[in-house]
Amino acid sequence: MDHGLTIGDVRVPGRVLMAPMTGVTDLPFRRVASRLGAPYVATEMVAAAELLRARPDVVRRAAVGDGLPLTVIQLVGRDPGKMAEGAAVAEQAGADIIDLNYGCPAKEVTGSASGSALMRDLDLACAIIGQVVEATNRPVTVKMRLGWDDTSRNAAELARRAEALGARAVTVHGRTRQQFYTGVADWDAVAEVKAAVTIPVIVNGDITTPDAAREALARSGADGLMLGRGVYGRPWLAARLERALRGEAQPPEPDAEERLAIVVDHFRQALEFYGERLGLKMFRKHLGWYVEQAPWPADALERRQAKARLCRLETPYEVEAELAALWRPEAERDVSATSVLNPGHTRAIAGGA
Repeated sequence: MDHGLTIGDVRVPGRVLMAPMTGVTDLPFRRVASRLGAPYVATEMVAAAELLRARPDVVRRAAVGDGLPLTVIQLVGRDPGKMAEGAAVAEQAGADIIDLNYGCPAKEVTGSASGSALMRDLDLACAIIGQVVEATNRPVTVKMRLGWDDTSRNAAELARRAEALGARAVTVHGRTRQQFYTGVADWDAVAEVKAAVTIPVIVNGDITTPDAAREALARSGADGLMLGRGVYGRPWLAARLERALRGEAQPPEPDAEERLAIVVDHFRQALEFYGERLGLKMFRKHLGWYVEQAPWPADALERRQAKARLCRLETPYEVEAELAALWRPEAERDVSATSVLNPGHTRAIAGGA
């Protein structure tokens, strides 16, 4: 059985993809998720106009890096010319696939008539697709929602027009923009999009377990699926669901020792990528998610206290020591927090001896 996806001239060695997420899928996260077996992890959403002006934070979001199975750069914007120029820059930077964001529901994005606001102006949305396809030799894909609201569910129409213009795949989040992330994703509605096109269709929304993955594919008829918020604190999720879809024995969730190694690897990569001060700041949300997903502490109050302690710490050594204490087997967690993970390395990072 074929377990991958073909998008233009790019072979994706799996059907479980990770969505582009601002503040989440930066280069350190993508490296960790890829090492754990994710076949496709997109960059954070990149504003094409700001990329062309070489704003440092925007360029950082599009960072390509080495050691990834493939590079997917997602662009957002409403100016067809700037989006086309941005696509050319993305190709020069090493993008294997260029994804267009027509799905972000955030007010700061839709307020500038970008993201899912483009689903209210399909002529402009298609003008962007056409110019981007002309500007790059890389496959162009489109990530969208079902529509702006329940009175204008036009994802199938947009997908048809996108395919005619040369788009090579579409991803559909099973909610309208006005739903944001409330309610439940409508996987059945994605089947209408699948029936409208011959290019691959990827279903997105509320997929966090093997059963949900199988049901989403069955109800939508989609060729693959995309994970979003479900990967917070679980960068191994794509690989786990991929094995389940292939009928292989599901690996258990990582145990305490494995989780500790993953968290510390992710943390150190963030420090290396951003520098110590910014790296600590950027990683705090990930620390919170890792604690929320941990098998302990089971008590909600203890979890909140653990997250608060971690977010107050000011040096990498302190963070690693607290993590080591938190992830010890329960019987040993009364021991004072002392890093068990190469203390010399962590002290060096922290500027100590």
